[in-house]
Amino acid sequence: MPDETPVLQIDLASPLPASEQIVRGLRATLLAGRFRPGDQLPSVRQLAVDLGVHHNTVAGAYRQLAEEGWLELRRGRGATVIERSAPAPTPRAEAEFRKRLEELVVKALAEGVPSGAVSRELTVLAAKLKEGDLAKSPPGSMPSTEN
Repeated sequence: MPDETPVLQIDLASPLPASEQIVRGLRATLLAGRFRPGDQLPSVRQLAVDLGVHHNTVAGAYRQLAEEGWLELRRGRGATVIERSAPAPTPRAEAEFRKRLEELVVKALAEGVPSGAVSRELTVLAAKLKEGDLAKSPPGSMPSTEN
């Protein structure tokens, strides 16, 4: 685990629950390769203190990531990153992704984000995905294309 650098940051004022922010942030960190199989994540209690949340919030996030195949959880040994092969794509997963993406775009438009800005951001994301760089950027860390 890298020294002195926080594993992740969350926004306690966000309407997105802290547990979901932790899951998303750690998933992005794992996809980016910041942790390798065999690496230990911070203890539940330590990450809870670092983030200012209850330890059950972190424990739940760790359990979800374990269910997804990212972590092995052992009492007294903490959370260990394990090798995870990408799941086979399913039509249901692709349909759910398409639905969630469309809902996100519609929400942005409804909140006043110009369609040109939405289009530019999607183009930037598509380019990063094609280059294999998308997983290397934690959620929310990509620079905006707005001038």
